Amino acid sequence: MIKNIAELYGRQIDEMMIDPNLLKSNLIKKYFPIEINNNHIHCKRCGQDSNRIDITLPNDNYYCPICINLGRVTFKNRLCYLDEPNDFKKPNKILTWEGKLTKLQNTCSKNIINVFNQNKKHLLWAVTGAGKTEMLFKGIEDAIKQNKRICIASPRVDVCNELFPRIKVAFKNTDIILLHGRQDEDYRYTQITVCTTHQLLRFYHAFDVLIIDEVDSFPYVSDPGLHFAAQNACKRIASLLYLTATPSDDLIKLVNQNKLSISYLPLRFHQHLLPEINNKLIGNWRLKLNKEKLPFQLVALINKKINNNQRFLLFVPRVKDLKPLSDLLKIKFNAQLWETVHSTDDDRIKKVQKMRDEKILFLITTTILERGVTFPGIDVIVLGAEDDIFSTSALVQIAGRVGRKNDRPFGEVIFLINHYTRTIKKAVKQIKYMNKLGRKLL
Repeated sequence: MIKNIAELYGRQIDEMMIDPNLLKSNLIKKYFPIEINNNHIHCKRCGQDSNRIDITLPNDNYYCPICINLGRVTFKNRLCYLDEPNDFKKPNKILTWEGKLTKLQNTCSKNIINVFNQNKKHLLWAVTGAGKTEMLFKGIEDAIKQNKRICIASPRVDVCNELFPRIKVAFKNTDIILLHGRQDEDYRYTQITVCTTHQLLRFYHAFDVLIIDEVDSFPYVSDPGLHFAAQNACKRIASLLYLTATPSDDLIKLVNQNKLSISYLPLRFHQHLLPEINNKLIGNWRLKLNKEKLPFQLVALINKKINNNQRFLLFVPRVKDLKPLSDLLKIKFNAQLWETVHSTDDDRIKKVQKMRDEKILFLITTTILERGVTFPGIDVIVLGAEDDIFSTSALVQIAGRVGRKNDRPFGEVIFLINHYTRTIKKAVKQIKYMNKLGRKLL
């Protein structure tokens, strides 16, 4: 139950969730979120339509099934909000990060400050491991000086969890909150918000600056409701910055139509090129797996890495591939050397931490680890990169796990495939293109 009026600043909350005494305030604005249009209803919270027949409640009431995971909005219940007042105290020292940017990073940082000052929509296309987060710091500092409210959002919980402590260290004297469906901290009004893109559905004209990291990733990239939420969470005059190493065709189209400005950073912070993809044809690997056999090329690769004590990630297309592959590897190798992990794994965080702590040599994983995590000094193997579960952006991001640190800016990226696909070819081409741009800067 909301009792503090500040919790409504730039938020849209069901009136049933607000203390009745607070609800009496003349400051609070209210609206009905559901519109009926013939055989459909339109939800003003997520901007999407639903079939009227499918979402009927008793007493001529209706609800939106699309954004129900954030609490049900109905035809008869109002959403309440208050205009964002930017009611913040400016700290004496804003930026507490003491690192230094490279010359190229500094150029991008200045571009970001300009984007925020001019309230532009901008795409920063920076390779994996370029130091995108650090390049944001001066822009955020300048926004805080101007008393602006800032949000950094990402479609992935893992990315938010990795971003949050880094932002907290960089802005120790500014109140920051982390919002996603897997944490229990109560909401409070803060100048900086780090959240999943789903959480943006709770906001209304709240932010002067909205940064969307990994904008190309699932589910944001294909969800019109989340695109609506991002626009709705911004004030009418605001800046919107997209960050990605793998822009979607839709983003590139907006750039080509001059609806979105763009800047590039084709080199990582350590000034080395991206490790490129090495494709190896191995035949029908899934048929072998079904016959309880392993491709000899995979066995040879794993054996070599174990002998060299080389840490790596082994990606497979689907959750169903994890157990049979792991079981067959146990016949040949010490089972203490690895763990399997996927998005609904209850021990996912513990297993990833074991990899971070170097208690295991490798993880067998699905695309859940394609982005948002960094393991120093690793190689990558993708078994079955031809599977349609892997998008071009996913393959580029997977390859981008390699060579991220200064002490080992290189490494192997090996795709074991049954056949070539357009997606694989596009991933190879995209990495080569960024390396071509990068060579011009060396």
